[in-house]
Amino acid sequence: MNELRDLNQIYRFANERIEQYDGKDFVLPTLLKDTVKEINSNRITYNEFSAIIETRGYQNGVLKIYLPNQWFYIASYFTDFYNELQKYKKEALKVVSKERLKELNGKVLSDEELSRLNALSLDESSKNNLIKFITDYSWWFGAKTIDRGDFYVSPILSSARLVNASQSYVADLCAFLADKTELVQAIIGQEATVFKITDIEANKSYIQQIFYGAPGTGKSFTINRDTKGEDVIRTTFHPDTDYSSFVGAYKPTTIEEPVMTVIGTKLVPVENAKPEKKIVYEFVSQAFLQAYVKAWIKYAEAGDDKPKKQYLVIEEINRGNCAQIFGDLFQLLDRNDKGFSDYPITADADMKKQLKGLFEGYHIEDKKAINALYDGRDVIGEVLNGDILLLPNNLYIWATMNTSDQSLFPIDSAFKRRWNWRYIPISNRNEGYKIAVNSNYYDWWEFLEAINAKIWDANHSEDKKLGYFFAKADGDNIIDADLFVGKVIFYLWNDVFKDFIDESGDIFNDEDGSKLSFDKFYETLPSGETKVVEKKAEQLIKNLGLEPITSELISTNDDVNTLSVIKVNGIEVKKINAIPYTAIEEYVRLNSDKSAQDVIDVWAPFKKYSMRSWIVANKQEIENMDARYANYSYEIKCSDGNSLWVNKDGWMHNPMNQRDTIREFIEAVNEAGFGINITEDNIV
Repeated sequence: MNELRDLNQIYRFANERIEQYDGKDFVLPTLLKDTVKEINSNRITYNEFSAIIETRGYQNGVLKIYLPNQWFYIASYFTDFYNELQKYKKEALKVVSKERLKELNGKVLSDEELSRLNALSLDESSKNNLIKFITDYSWWFGAKTIDRGDFYVSPILSSARLVNASQSYVADLCAFLADKTELVQAIIGQEATVFKITDIEANKSYIQQIFYGAPGTGKSFTINRDTKGEDVIRTTFHPDTDYSSFVGAYKPTTIEEPVMTVIGTKLVPVENAKPEKKIVYEFVSQAFLQAYVKAWIKYAEAGDDKPKKQYLVIEEINRGNCAQIFGDLFQLLDRNDKGFSDYPITADADMKKQLKGLFEGYHIEDKKAINALYDGRDVIGEVLNGDILLLPNNLYIWATMNTSDQSLFPIDSAFKRRWNWRYIPISNRNEGYKIAVNSNYYDWWEFLEAINAKIWDANHSEDKKLGYFFAKADGDNIIDADLFVGKVIFYLWNDVFKDFIDESGDIFNDEDGSKLSFDKFYETLPSGETKVVEKKAEQLIKNLGLEPITSELISTNDDVNTLSVIKVNGIEVKKINAIPYTAIEEYVRLNSDKSAQDVIDVWAPFKKYSMRSWIVANKQEIENMDARYANYSYEIKCSDGNSLWVNKDGWMHNPMNQRDTIREFIEAVNEAGFGINITEDNIV
């Protein structure tokens, strides 16, 4: 029998390997350069650390793509993942049509499709994997529908932590190298022989990094958490930020001096006169120089011990012109294996005077070891004398970048490659945020999941999606109507769907079928005050298919109706909220080879049939929950020794004027092909 390997495991393995790569330049192997003269019929030429691909456009003649050598290396690590994805797609097309592939994410296969799947020459584990591939894109980190020729691009770039807009050619390189095993091994082996991993005193992977992601994902929150208890100097870039406001410059200051007069030939102070104020110009250090000086002073104060860390945090780095702001400091961002600047720069006369005064009296015990990195040059003497600028390895420069900002100053590739990039994804932070509109509460995370799906459908952009902290709830975890409309809906209307109103579907549909223009969300009172029309805000939420939640747990511990008997694979269930966890427990029994996380990945999509934002959770997720919800769950132990928890809340059967979530769940499970059959028989 053929075997389909676990895509989730292959993805994570490739991700773990690429996380160990520090992004350094390296020379491509001669075998590749001698063998590959064209890629996809496009001519390629090689430089020492880059390559140029010439494409032939129909209107603009020859167009060039400039590729750093790192892209070849990164692509080589994902050829195994690419090949397995193509294998899955080939098998999927034996089960469903290409058109049908477009619509099956989050759905279930029909009986006819399941029959075709069961007829395939695959083992049972592979068949289950194939079902997940077709119906659950989150399992293999897909975004584009499988029918597309480029469906493999998103998961490869996601695992490699690359920005889609600028580095998507990595996925194309991966496809090109997929059947060239010898070249792949040569590329990976070349990097390993040229750059050995050495023991370094500073973790160079983290010494300069940019935290990037959609608005509200928690970039600043993550930095605050990771630098808790450390010395942090923080600044924010904006369009008017320049070198002097980031580094330092002469500024006017006021001083007091005694009033003087001339008596004879001598200058003497005037008795009983009040001091006069004068304006003088002094060099004033700004955020960069403040952090730089404090870092070196920490080195001096450490003696023979390891120096304490100094952090410089730059918020919104892409809102300023980085080339102008950093100026010649750009050279300092190249760090050697010990974390010090590879290329010191000369300080101008004013800065030298400032630094010399600030460093006066300080001595660096580790002077000889540091000077040895520069062939014995007395760089420490030059640093303390103010002659040069050189970043020490205890100076950490971290920054945040909102990928959705319409920045006037894009960051060039030379600047980018001097940083490590840390993606902060959109995730449920389990803070229990609720939207309060029109006397109802709606789950904030459910809203985010629904609206982010619409944003993707409209413009295929990750950058425009909303993160969990896009809106900050109050002390009671409430996002009120004023905040929801003034910040969330305004952002959606003005920045997301303004140019995609036709693609927004029914999000902005009013009750009468007309469009909800932004002015409809407000009304003017007779007093002249402006008030949010909460009914309109709730209409937008309802257009996403969301239902109100109650402030308390739903009482679902009720007995099954005495007029019916519900069984899960023949096991009678007495309590309504026991039906879901009994079904999942049965699935665990039938699939003893699956880990707790495997089971969670299978059942997580079934949350759509519950009135709550989750149905299954792992240990970390349950520990981060409000105790009231975490304690109202059912624990199931799996064969790998780990547990999962099933939500007992949000389940109702035959309710009055509300969703029958149990009925929806039963129907979905019976159609899923899990080998689980839930029956409900009436007692005559």
